Amino acid sequence: MTITRFAPSPNGLLHLGHAYSAIVAYDLARHAGGKFLLRIEDIDGVRSKPELADAFREDLRWLGLTWEEVPAQSTRLASYEDAAARLKSMGLLYACTCTRSEIAAAATKTGPEGPVYPGTCKGASKDLNVPSAWRLDVEKAQRLTGQLEWQDDLAGVQTAEPELLGDVVLWRKDNPASYHLAATLDDAADGVTLVARGQDLFAASHIHRLLQALLDLPVPRWHHHALVLDEEGRKLAKRRGSQSLADLRASGVDGIQLGTDLRAGRFGPVNSLSKA
Repeated sequence: MTITRFAPSPNGLLHLGHAYSAIVAYDLARHAGGKFLLRIEDIDGVRSKPELADAFREDLRWLGLTWEEVPAQSTRLASYEDAAARLKSMGLLYACTCTRSEIAAAATKTGPEGPVYPGTCKGASKDLNVPSAWRLDVEKAQRLTGQLEWQDDLAGVQTAEPELLGDVVLWRKDNPASYHLAATLDDAADGVTLVARGQDLFAASHIHRLLQALLDLPVPRWHHHALVLDEEGRKLAKRRGSQSLADLRASGVDGIQLGTDLRAGRFGPVNSLSKA
């Protein structure tokens, strides 16, 4: 059975890019006679606002989508801790106290997620009483797993290249598991067989495939869809104040017609969207 999911973080209202991602995942499941899941990824510290989850549900109903909801990430912390402990016992995690500015200053190359961590703390003796992130030793991990592949519905078979992102953080200084660890574990726990998400997360799948091999998790297919762009050709983003679905609902936009417009690739300015 095809099982997809939409997994928003309640750190801001949803926008058209989120709507498109939810619709793609919903349609892929529906056309295959499968299931579409909603999972709230609510472990982003003080940025997480629990009340936004209800707004997300209202947005999805407005778009005409139905779903099965699975437990939110905040209920799954024990599974993240267990996985991190397992990776530590394998000698694959190391403590890192570097700040973002220190990493940017020391990095010698840039990857899909920005400056690639140069390994400053790898092999260094650390005072574990100092707040630390825990990074995955990607080179050592790859020696254990050997070469891996993963399947994207649109791009075909991919050779996993987790080194593109460097030694990513799996456990954060001030919050629980990173996106890479939590999402990988959650997709396995929820039985997701097809991970539908935007092209901006394509590179993350290299790391997720590596984690699946290390933790003996099932391997889904992926579907990295196109992004909804603004008038300047940039992807929509909460931090830039992209217009929210809640605002569109309040202004009288017809959510069902909006879904039709998104499916047809009509991502134009908001004032071109059909109203009830």
